[in-house]
Amino acid sequence: MTLLRAKIPALPARLEGLAALAVNLSWSWHRQARALFRRIDEPTWRLSHHNPIEVLRATPAARFEVLAKDGDFCSHYDQVMAWFDAEQISVDGWFTEQYPEIGADRPVAYFCAEFGLHSSVPIYSGGLGVLAGDHCKTASDLAVPFVGIGLFYKKGYFDQQVTPLGWQEDSDEVLNPDTTPLIPVMGSDGTPWVTILNTFGRAVHIGAWTMRVGRAPIYLLDTDLELNHPDDRSLTSKLYSGGAEMRLRQEWILGTGGVRVLRALQINPAAWHANEGHAAFMMMERVRELVGSGTAMPDAISAVRRSTIFTTHTPVPAGHDAFDVAQVAECAGPAYLEDFGDAAEQAVAFGVHPRGHPREFQMTVLAIHLAGHVNGVAQRHGVVSRQLWGDLWSDRPEAEVPIGAVTNGVHLATWMANPFMRLLDYHLGDDWGFRLDDTEIWSAVLGLDAREVWHTHVELKRALIRYLREEARRKWRDEWSEAAQVVAAGALLDPTVFTIGFARRFATYKRANLMFSDVERLRKIVTSTTRPVQVIVAGKAHPQDTPGKEILQSIYHFTRDPVFEGRVAFLEDYDMHLAHMLVQGVDIWLNVPRVPLEASGTSGMKAALNGVPQLSTIDGWWEEGYNGKNGWAIPKAGPDEDADTVDAEHLYQLLEKEIIPLWYEKDADGIPRRFVQTMKEAIRVAGSKFTARRMMQDYVQRYYAPILRGDPFVDDPPL
Repeated sequence: MTLLRAKIPALPARLEGLAALAVNLSWSWHRQARALFRRIDEPTWRLSHHNPIEVLRATPAARFEVLAKDGDFCSHYDQVMAWFDAEQISVDGWFTEQYPEIGADRPVAYFCAEFGLHSSVPIYSGGLGVLAGDHCKTASDLAVPFVGIGLFYKKGYFDQQVTPLGWQEDSDEVLNPDTTPLIPVMGSDGTPWVTILNTFGRAVHIGAWTMRVGRAPIYLLDTDLELNHPDDRSLTSKLYSGGAEMRLRQEWILGTGGVRVLRALQINPAAWHANEGHAAFMMMERVRELVGSGTAMPDAISAVRRSTIFTTHTPVPAGHDAFDVAQVAECAGPAYLEDFGDAAEQAVAFGVHPRGHPREFQMTVLAIHLAGHVNGVAQRHGVVSRQLWGDLWSDRPEAEVPIGAVTNGVHLATWMANPFMRLLDYHLGDDWGFRLDDTEIWSAVLGLDAREVWHTHVELKRALIRYLREEARRKWRDEWSEAAQVVAAGALLDPTVFTIGFARRFATYKRANLMFSDVERLRKIVTSTTRPVQVIVAGKAHPQDTPGKEILQSIYHFTRDPVFEGRVAFLEDYDMHLAHMLVQGVDIWLNVPRVPLEASGTSGMKAALNGVPQLSTIDGWWEEGYNGKNGWAIPKAGPDEDADTVDAEHLYQLLEKEIIPLWYEKDADGIPRRFVQTMKEAIRVAGSKFTARRMMQDYVQRYYAPILRGDPFVDDPPL
């Protein structure tokens, strides 16, 4: 309570539960909890991008005294706190109903380099982190015994600013822990560090912060301690920063340090899940523990494999970290390797591909060697992963390579907009959120009144345009020097015009510039006098990705070009808060990765939950999700065709001949009924098949529950 009081000022006894509620992120996906914080001070709630801690810190004590005597507010508070107490105290839920024989004392430990939980905790860069956040939230919803391990990046990823000439500039804003739900974890003797890890010849003290995500605790490791060497204090300061050595050290701390922090906290996981190869040292550390305690190396490897899941998230080479073998050995240090005894050389070779370069240590290879369960994040990605990594199993046929797939999903309560939830409340009953596994719920969406669906969407679209204008007004006042920057930010956008949304990382394979391939053709589409179109683009290029920055700059040029009449906008500093506005407020979601490089692509799922159909190449989840009625698909280019040229032509044709005419085909009441039917089908498919609830149930049934039960495991290691 002392630590909490340092973060949040004293509250009246009648409302003191607000402090505990604010530091548990479960409020972020509970409608009544969000509404409660908004009632305290709506302007601060809005300006803080929905951060309840900032609301509590900024609100005068006199305001709380008034609220403590407000019967309606107190009734609202009591309802939320009753839910909150039940959510935190009860361990009952889907998991305990399905698996009553499994206790909660040995959880699943989920390791990931980034967690996208809320914009107030900016320790994520994109889809991987947001997926991890949705995974944690759903573990809480389903009462899965679960603990997350990551790193605390006080400088986050980076803050994006775009110059008047369109060049991305990267800056840092140090995160103030007092405005986050993070609470420091103290060592057993009251020290600020929890464990010690030797790396590159120095002892690094590792502290930890914890935050609650509903029932699930997340621990974030931190080396910014006075005890550490100055160079080591910055190891965890920024996500994906520096060169190869910095990345190696961060991943060493995440994996090896993460295991040791759990041991120090006396948390004893039964299942271990590495979400991407960044966390693979977690497996190596557990092998070392077993060998050091007397277990033979083959038995230690087998024990680690039977309890470990590895999820790979991309076929793109840049997503698979590789280091020099000697550098890894230096990072680990001789004392660490000595714990493997005579098998020290074998330990370093865990990450070496048997048919690759003998001096290259690949984190994905390490993960595949030491994880008994490996999966991609969509059915197509599973196929691609078997093609990429199948040679680790010698001459085994590709179809027999033991890499499976669990298609990603998104957390419905986080990503579906309140107005659509209220619409479902009215037509499906207030309890529809407790019946998400019932396919009839989602089939009933098709019967929703087209007028109500359309007006709900229009409400969200107007909210998006209003938000963009207010942000442009604020930045014009505080930051920008040219009026063209205001136009570029969407100040001239019209809520009555068909609007395309594209918001992704600016990796080149995602082809943010594909729709700009034929500038004159796009100009005619955008500036049509009868059926105009608007384009909203957002996203960040990695600070070291010059080609990605050049694509961003080329697109920004069109936002300033008068011939586009202010109908092309680029929104800087894309984050989860802006993502919510975009997936809920545009008319169609564009996703055009170069096939087969998109592993999943969850942004389209989020849009679909809000009745925003997707237009996409047939890759990632869209190969499973597209049914001909819930959006549009760009057919795959032939083997002898230039994919960029062919895909751009299909994109233009779909827009010109099908999508735009359908959107503007409105009845006497202004309702585009055939387009609305596509919107309803998008909601039905996304809700029934592509939620994080379905994803987590798949992980539990295929991997977590068998491991937690101790089911027999047939080891099938790579050669």
